[in-house]
Amino acid sequence: MQVPTGGAVTVILGIEVVWYPWPMHNLCYRRHRFPVEIIQHAVWLYFRFPPSFRDVQDLLAKRGIDVSYETVRRWSVKFGLAYARRLKRSYLSADTRWHLDEIFISINGKTMYLWRAVDCEGEVLDALVQSRRTRKLR
Repeated sequence: MQVPTGGAVTVILGIEVVWYPWPMHNLCYRRHRFPVEIIQHAVWLYFRFPPSFRDVQDLLAKRGIDVSYETVRRWSVKFGLAYARRLKRSYLSADTRWHLDEIFISINGKTMYLWRAVDCEGEVLDALVQSRRTRKLR
């Protein structure tokens, strides 16, 4: 396989995957039957939500796009890593502030303690349910 300058080949489960360090719009979409927007949307659907390749095929079919699940799989292998790297670079750096919530809940009539680690944006990082409260918090 001939790799353009700056690219690299990775073998995943016997499939050669070529990734490029440059942005998505510079990826080579030549010799693809579908427009760039459809390819990007199909790959985004697969990686953003937990559907199978056949589910993505059905979602695209409802929009009038006739594409096989194998084509979606090939697009995901070819473009998925490059898209993920591009999106990861576009996110702001994560804030390290978080706090611990203690909530009293009742499960089957028994009082339980729910501990949640919540980041500064309100996303739950981790949760723990205990039947008794820890006397010493470390």
